[in-house]
Amino acid sequence: MSAVAGAEQANSPTSVRKAAAPDKEKEKRYKCQFCNRAFSRSEHRSRHERSHTKERPFKCQKCRSTFVRRDLLLRHDRTVHAKDGGVPLQSDSKRRNTGNKGSPNGESSKLPELDEAALEQYNDSDNPFGIEQAAMLMANFQQKAAMSGQDLASITAEPLISPHGPQLMEPSLPYPGSMTLPQMHGWDQMLPQSVNRAKPSSVSSSLDASHDLLPYPSGGSISSNPNTLPPLMERQHSQTDGLPFHSSSMLNGLATPGALSPFPSMVGPVSPVDYRRSPGAPQPCTMAKAPQVESEDQINRIMDNIRHCDSEGALVETFRLPQLSVLNRYLSTYFNFFHHHLPFLHPASFEPATVSAPLLLSVLSIGALYTFEQDQAYMLHIGSKVLVTQFLQKKDNFSSRKCPLWMMQSSLLNMSFASWSGDPKGLEWACSIKSLLANMVAGNRYELKLRSEAREGHRPTHEEWVEDEGCRRTYFAVYIFFGLLTLTYNHTPAISFNEFDTLELPSSESMWNTEVLDNEGWNESLAASNVVTFREAHDSLFQGEAAQYSAFATRVMINALFLEVWYHKRSPEALQDVVTEYKLRLALDTWESSLDRCEPETVVVQLSAPHKGHPLIFNAMAMYRNTRARLLVDLKTVQEALRYHDSYEVAAAMTNARDKVKRSQEMLKVIQACYDCIEVAALQGIRWVARTSATNWSIEHPLCGLDLIVILSLWLWRVEHDDDPASDEEKMLYQKLRNLFDDEAVDGSGQKLSSTVAKLWGSMIDEVVVWGITKLMGESFKLHSQALIGYEDALMGGQNDSTPQPMPMTHTAEVAAF
Repeated sequence: MSAVAGAEQANSPTSVRKAAAPDKEKEKRYKCQFCNRAFSRSEHRSRHERSHTKERPFKCQKCRSTFVRRDLLLRHDRTVHAKDGGVPLQSDSKRRNTGNKGSPNGESSKLPELDEAALEQYNDSDNPFGIEQAAMLMANFQQKAAMSGQDLASITAEPLISPHGPQLMEPSLPYPGSMTLPQMHGWDQMLPQSVNRAKPSSVSSSLDASHDLLPYPSGGSISSNPNTLPPLMERQHSQTDGLPFHSSSMLNGLATPGALSPFPSMVGPVSPVDYRRSPGAPQPCTMAKAPQVESEDQINRIMDNIRHCDSEGALVETFRLPQLSVLNRYLSTYFNFFHHHLPFLHPASFEPATVSAPLLLSVLSIGALYTFEQDQAYMLHIGSKVLVTQFLQKKDNFSSRKCPLWMMQSSLLNMSFASWSGDPKGLEWACSIKSLLANMVAGNRYELKLRSEAREGHRPTHEEWVEDEGCRRTYFAVYIFFGLLTLTYNHTPAISFNEFDTLELPSSESMWNTEVLDNEGWNESLAASNVVTFREAHDSLFQGEAAQYSAFATRVMINALFLEVWYHKRSPEALQDVVTEYKLRLALDTWESSLDRCEPETVVVQLSAPHKGHPLIFNAMAMYRNTRARLLVDLKTVQEALRYHDSYEVAAAMTNARDKVKRSQEMLKVIQACYDCIEVAALQGIRWVARTSATNWSIEHPLCGLDLIVILSLWLWRVEHDDDPASDEEKMLYQKLRNLFDDEAVDGSGQKLSSTVAKLWGSMIDEVVVWGITKLMGESFKLHSQALIGYEDALMGGQNDSTPQPMPMTHTAEVAAF
């Protein structure tokens, strides 16, 4: 009897629940990256993390309101927009019932259109993604493909990301080309030692939640390689309505509809000036096409070009050019993701089979970065450097005046690859040839001047203009790159202001990409173009006169103003030179007001960004905010620590810079610029920006945002801990920042707003990594956040001194503090 009773007791519901409790707890393996809560499903965690990131993916199409859940969006539509008329939103169950009524068999004859909010709803814990919804989703995609006349098999024919799995940039990987140019003798010595070994993914574990949100290009690659990243697809319903679903849209990036575009069927931003209101005849929107390799015969010609440049045979045995489809993918990602941020190449005349081999390999290397294929990117990068080195070694009588344009362009791309690779050796190599590239620009610019004077006032033909404009754009691209080196690492600029004194600013992107049918039409376009020299635009800004120039010229001029501020702050008389500072502020105000007069652009750029203008305008605004902040706060120690790529040293410099951040009326203007910087990401959704900005935004944004977020976190820390009470303006600004984040993100985790901002920014910029420098910055911000918490704990632990001393941030003290 006792045995039977024991068995019955063991099988009782109470005992079963107790036995199942540990298993249930064990299943909760998805942990929130912001707190210690765990969930059994990744979509549950994703929904919970929105309370931390303030992400609101459900957008009302009738106003600008956003919501965390779809049911809140439906309630908003019923209550707010009921009086507006129009078709009200319906829940998914009602939409399915309505469709079933239209068929005698109880089946819908036409599947409803699926918006992004509905797709997100299927990931909700209350609405699991079932077989019926999956069938509806696939049929919807097939219908869109059929509408566009596309072969259904081509939708998943070729994924954006290689099925072999991406290898993301890691700062721990030794930079393979760290030696100086004359020492590059062999190919095998320059390969990374871990090139054939699998590297750990640099995507944080929080990306697991996105596996349920973002579809993969092919189902077979998901289970075979857990490191494969999903392709980037647009989530906003308003950006996909009426558009056929093309697999090529993945290569084109995330589409942002142009609010000013006269063609609803075309997506992508135009310039901030509506060309329908600007002078001149209306022009149709165009979309630049990425150059492609057409056949295997062209691949053979590319290999012949490589062998011709490789006079020493360093690449013959070990270098292998990727196959045709991979080459085209690299070209597409370069011209769709990178080119628009620094458009010095001419896409229409860029022929992969005939272009110089070093330039082609450097283009392909950056294209491989944007597909997260790190090993291929490094091999192509090294191959380009080897060919460039051999070219220089063969020129015993090398002259910068006779240096070909492709040489400067290849060197610029290789230096960009190395400087933002996340490895200090790459940066050292780039700095070692910085003066060489500056000398090439000076000599080549002098030759351009002689060519222009030889025409004696006659207008150049289209071919001559493309050659001259390509030179000018390359010079200014080098100028911008050197400016970013100064901004990030506090390096002395290698090109002075006087180098571009009488040089014409770059033309509009519309003119750069125009197709010329006859000479008469070209002469008319050239005569109608606005020609402004660098000196004229510079003088206009400092005189308070708004100037009109192109989007590229806008980026050039804010770079010039940043360098003016840098020189001013490094001057011994900077504190007493009030007049110069007044002129700099006037020039910055004039530059901002000149944005309204920016030349119109009709080239559609399909990149996901919270701006309506060309990406160059978006990038220029990031540098404008940084320049504004540097007039008051210069974090020189942080910039110098970044040179050596040690996250602990960078975090120490961040935390110890608190004395540079004062609470004053002028500082409130800088904090407003910092607020504008973080608001851009908060309004888009922190998690969404973390997943998409690496490929859609330029490297300028994490580089320029570094100073702003450090200043912001230190100012918040002072407001939270200083003995002096906060003023009304400080309270108002603090509350504005506080409203960007959910209560649980700050109070729920026991952290103050200062440490939360630093941690959130670090988690955002290093979640998906294209350029390795962002991984370093993200880790530094996380350590900086911990330092702010540890410093607060030390104060609470019994320090009686009202003026705390900065905490030393060595490796030992770091561990002891936390």
